[in-house]
Amino acid sequence: MDDRKEYRKFIKGFLPVSFQTTVLETNLLIHAEKKLEKISSETVLKYRNYISQYILNNHEFQTSLSPLFINEPCHKIIKEMSEAGILAGVGPMAAVAGIIAEYTGRELLKYSNQVIVENGGDTFIKVNKPLVMGIYAGNSPLSMKIGIKINETNPLSVCTSSGTIGHSLSKGKSDAVCVISKSGAIADASATSIGNLVKKSEDISYAIDYGKKIDGVRGIIVIIDDKIGAWGDIDLIKL
Repeated sequence: MDDRKEYRKFIKGFLPVSFQTTVLETNLLIHAEKKLEKISSETVLKYRNYISQYILNNHEFQTSLSPLFINEPCHKIIKEMSEAGILAGVGPMAAVAGIIAEYTGRELLKYSNQVIVENGGDTFIKVNKPLVMGIYAGNSPLSMKIGIKINETNPLSVCTSSGTIGHSLSKGKSDAVCVISKSGAIADASATSIGNLVKKSEDISYAIDYGKKIDGVRGIIVIIDDKIGAWGDIDLIKL
């Protein structure tokens, strides 16, 4: 089952226009003030190409599950993914979905004052009024029962990792780990890193303690089965 179909069916219109952009394996759901399909497709392709070209000569960038230190000249998206992996203690590709969402969203902000870009549960947000994001946690009884209220009007990212749903690699068994950060790369890499530590509900506190030490992480939510833990600059609400 494509889990995107499951959680996207809960999404209600917040901005005037919604559309999907698909480039190879990347599938984005975008909300904006007007149709921007061509620009979004071109942007995704551009940044995917930077990553793909780097991988051609640096295969470890794609396969490493451990941080990679890059000293050679390269595009900023490569540097940022590497730095996020170092901070979170994971490989650089753990940041790819979050950074693609952010870079696409920032490009679209040149044409739309408000933008939401969702990439497989990793979301870049720039809105001018409060927004509630429901947390999809698969078979957990808390799935879509808890939401995050976004009050900030500055751009931010909310990224999600799961050990029970989706295609992303996770060593843990959490139903959902959500991380809030100004950086899409840090939010995505940190969600993976924190999620790797959650094998059972008793691990929630330890995983959160680990995650809150990662520079750039502003908020954390961990859900496994019927248990939830939260920390940081977040406003949780019951849906």
